[in-house]
Amino acid sequence: MEKTTAAPNGDGSGMVKLTATADNAISYKYVFTDGTTENAPNGIFTKRFTKTGLNKYTVTVIASGKGGVATNTTIDVEVLSNFSDDEAVQFLTAGTSKKWYWSASEPGHLGVGQNDGDATKNYYANYYMAGAFEKAGSPSSSCLYENVLTFSLEGEQLKFELNNGGSTFFNAAFASVAGGSGPDDSCLSYNTSGKKSVSLSPSESVVMSNPNHATQTRGTTMNFSDNGFMGYYIGQSSYEILSITANRMVVRAVMGGNPALAWYHIFTTTKPTQAPPADFTKLVWSDEFNTDGAPDATKWNYDLGKGDNGWGNNEKQNYTNSATNVIVQGGSLKITAKKEASGGADYSSARLKTDAKFAFTYGKIEVKAKLPIGAGTWPAIWMLGQNYATKPWPACGEIDIMEHVGNNQNVILSTLHYPGHSGGSGNTGSKTIPNVSTEFHVYKAVWSAASVTTFVDDVQIHSVPNDGSLPFNSDFFLILNVAMGGNLGGNIDAAFTQSSMEIDYVRVYQ
Repeated sequence: MEKTTAAPNGDGSGMVKLTATADNAISYKYVFTDGTTENAPNGIFTKRFTKTGLNKYTVTVIASGKGGVATNTTIDVEVLSNFSDDEAVQFLTAGTSKKWYWSASEPGHLGVGQNDGDATKNYYANYYMAGAFEKAGSPSSSCLYENVLTFSLEGEQLKFELNNGGSTFFNAAFASVAGGSGPDDSCLSYNTSGKKSVSLSPSESVVMSNPNHATQTRGTTMNFSDNGFMGYYIGQSSYEILSITANRMVVRAVMGGNPALAWYHIFTTTKPTQAPPADFTKLVWSDEFNTDGAPDATKWNYDLGKGDNGWGNNEKQNYTNSATNVIVQGGSLKITAKKEASGGADYSSARLKTDAKFAFTYGKIEVKAKLPIGAGTWPAIWMLGQNYATKPWPACGEIDIMEHVGNNQNVILSTLHYPGHSGGSGNTGSKTIPNVSTEFHVYKAVWSAASVTTFVDDVQIHSVPNDGSLPFNSDFFLILNVAMGGNLGGNIDAAFTQSSMEIDYVRVYQ
């Protein structure tokens, strides 16, 4: 093994080109005293040593041959490094150890932009910037905000550890790293435990070529050992510090495998907390279902029949107002889907609604329910815009507080439908909730001018920001039903006979 540099101790950059040769070797591995290792199949590797001044380092190289035969040797390398950023290290660690979090309340805490020679645009997220708490609205992305990034100083070595809560937000291009697939970024189970070593080096990004780079970047790059990364997996382990203070840091990283893109992350030392959705506490309408018999006719009416094309979803039931399909009994409303010839269909069921009897704009809706069971069952607790006659669906808007399909037991869906997000392209979220068909749970929506957020037993399922362009700012009415089969319900178990959705109460607060 030999080192080659232009000057005896280097040019001050800390860069050393290491070349190892051995008879019959098929691969080489370098082991450094900072705790990092590097595989070098051809024996050549360039290492940046970052300790400021003239320092001696011991380097071990392991040469491996066929059959697992390996030999190793060590060499002392004396290297001059003039680069340091003690202030950044102090900001990162406070001299000992410091925790950092995604600055989720700050617009642009996650963003992406171009990485090219355009000095007017290559230093900020000009393609996309996440809104405040944008990733909190879906279980497929909310894991990002669980990240705790700890920087610590051990002796003179900067260390880093990512606690991801067991799940990492992966860019879709790298989902396969964690066994995932699909076109969208997603939270995937991934082990990030263990401390990584961090070396600092002068930035060599395109930003440094900008005329105004001194105002656009600190010029310091953090290099994480062993594939370390800062919470969002983009196949990159080097992050340029654009700015840093004692409580805020902005970094930039070129995407692995796609050098045309640069990602931007903003971190803070105080974990942001998302303000709860506007709460509504005045009970304005309810049905406690305490009087046995037919549902209260002053509050509910029915959709009846098979509906055109199975209510538009190829459903297999005929809706009735028969007591065998819908009844208040023992303190609960029971909507029962049955396998029986009914109105030209093979199944009967019921659909209740408050259409033209009670509608409202904004509020908190709580429905305590136990769901039916069986492949093919498709119960729903939902709302439809009261103006559906003049603004046909999806223009009237639809809020699905809860949908469940027996073919995907215990997965609760919550979806908003509106123009551009109708049918199978609804704006949807889901979460696994145990025992939905054996126990009562409270299905809740909190609907305001700012957002529509849904919950099961106070566990958030989905949240969609609301604004004036959406149809969720006028009166809606309530619907309760159990469908069979159809586009979402899927195949019906041939052995299915009957099953009920039981509802303890429906309450609306404003």
